[in-house]
Amino acid sequence: MAEKADTKARILDTAEKLFGINGFESVSLRDITTDASVNLAAVNYHFQSKDALIDAVIARRIEPLNARRLELLDAAGPNPALENILDAFLRPVYELQIASLIPLMGRVMSNPDMFVDRVFDKHLAPVGARFFAAFHAVLPGLPMADVAWRMHFSVGVMTHTLTWGRIYPRITNGLCSIDDREALLRRTIQFLAAGFRTPASNPIL
Repeated sequence: MAEKADTKARILDTAEKLFGINGFESVSLRDITTDASVNLAAVNYHFQSKDALIDAVIARRIEPLNARRLELLDAAGPNPALENILDAFLRPVYELQIASLIPLMGRVMSNPDMFVDRVFDKHLAPVGARFFAAFHAVLPGLPMADVAWRMHFSVGVMTHTLTWGRIYPRITNGLCSIDDREALLRRTIQFLAAGFRTPASNPIL
C-alpha cells in the first residue's frame, strides 16, 4: 500500500513539474512516466487518463488552500476587518514554498478557459462566494459590481506578484523581492485595502 502511495505521489510531483515548465498540452503521459520512472500502467491505475491526472494535480494543491482560506476567514470572527478578509484570502497562497507550483499557477491563469473549467467551477466558486459576501458585508456601500471587480484585481495582483517574483530583484535594481513572504503579504494587503476602500467607480466611465 505504501509503495502504491509513493508511486502516486511521484506521478503527481512529476506531472506538476512538467506541466508548469512545458504546459498542459505539450506534456504527454510518456513524458511523465519517463521522468517519474514509472510505467504507463501505473498512471492508468491511479488516474485513468491525462485529463484526470491534470484535475488531480490541481486539486491536490488548491483544496488545502481553500480549506486554509475558510479556516482563516472563520477565525476572523463574525465581523472581520477588511484587512482580515484580505489576509485570509492571500495568506495561504503566499505561505506556499513549493517551487513547482508557481509556474503551474502561471500556466493555469494564462489559459482562461482552463481556469474556468478546471479551477473555478470545480474548486473556487463556493469559496469565492464566501469571500464576496465577506467583502460586501464590510463595505456595504460599495456596489456589487465594484466588489467583484476589486476581487478580480486582487487575484491579478496576487498571481502576477508570485509568478513574476523571481525577476523582481533584476528589474527593480534589487529594491523588490518576494523572499520575505510576511513582508510581501503586508505590502499587498495595504495596497489592496486602499483599492477596496476607494469610492465606487463612475459607471459612465
